[in-house]
Amino acid sequence: MHPFLEKAQQLKQQLNWSLIFGVSFFLAVVIGLIEITNGVSHWLVANKDAQIKHLTVLGSPKYTDEKAITTAIKKADLSSFFELNVKHVQHLVQELPWVATVSVRKQWPDTIQVYVVEHQAVAHWNSDLLINQSGDAFEAKSDKLSATLPQLYGPEGSEKEAWVAFKQFDEMLKINALTLTSLALSERFSWQLWLDNGVRLNLGRKDKAKRVQRFIDVYSRIEKRADAQIDAIDLRYDTGLAVSYKPMQEQQL
Repeated sequence: MHPFLEKAQQLKQQLNWSLIFGVSFFLAVVIGLIEITNGVSHWLVANKDAQIKHLTVLGSPKYTDEKAITTAIKKADLSSFFELNVKHVQHLVQELPWVATVSVRKQWPDTIQVYVVEHQAVAHWNSDLLINQSGDAFEAKSDKLSATLPQLYGPEGSEKEAWVAFKQFDEMLKINALTLTSLALSERFSWQLWLDNGVRLNLGRKDKAKRVQRFIDVYSRIEKRADAQIDAIDLRYDTGLAVSYKPMQEQQL
C-alpha cells in the first residue's frame, strides 16, 4: 500500500475513535444530569409536605413578645417548608405595633428565623401616637414606656419637623441646666415650649433658635417674685421679651 494511503487510513481510524469517545462522554454526561434531576425531583416530592415546626426570634424585642410574633406568623400557611411565602410572613410580623423592620429566612429542615427591630420611642405625639428616633409617628402602647418621654404636638405631617426642633432646643437648654418637656406647633406654625419648671416660651414663627438663645441669656436676670411664679415669656419681638406671672397659689393646686 502506498505510504500516503496508509497514513490516511490511520488518521481516519484515530478520528473515528475520537468521535466515538466524544459522543460516549456526552451521552454519559446527559444521562448523569437526567439521573441527578430525577433524584432531586423525587427528593422534593418526598419532602414537599415538610412543615414548619420551629420558630427562632432574633433581635431581642422589648415591647413585642414572642407569643404575639408566633400568633402573627400562624396566619400564614406553614404546611410546606418549600412553599412558605417568606414575604407574606414578613408582612404579618411588620403589622405588629412596635415592629419597625423585620427579616425572615427559612432554615432547613423545619425552622424559620425572624429578626425583629422595634421602634425606639423618643416622644409622645398629639397624646395618642409616638415618635421614633427617625421622627416618624406610629401607634403603639406599652406600660414599659419611660414616664419622662416629652410631649410633642402639631399638625399632621409635621412630626419630623417638631422632633428635629425639639432636639435642637433641648440641647441648647440642657447646656444651661434647663429641661425642655413639651413642644407645640400650631396650625400657623407658631412654636411654644414648656420647661419642667412650668415656664412656657412663646417663640412665634421665625428665628426660633435665636429667640431661645435670647431667653437663655436673660433668664437668670429676670426678677424673681415671692408672691408669684413666672407663667410665660413672650419672645415674639425683634428685641426684648415680655414676662407674665401667675399667683403662687396656682402652683400649689
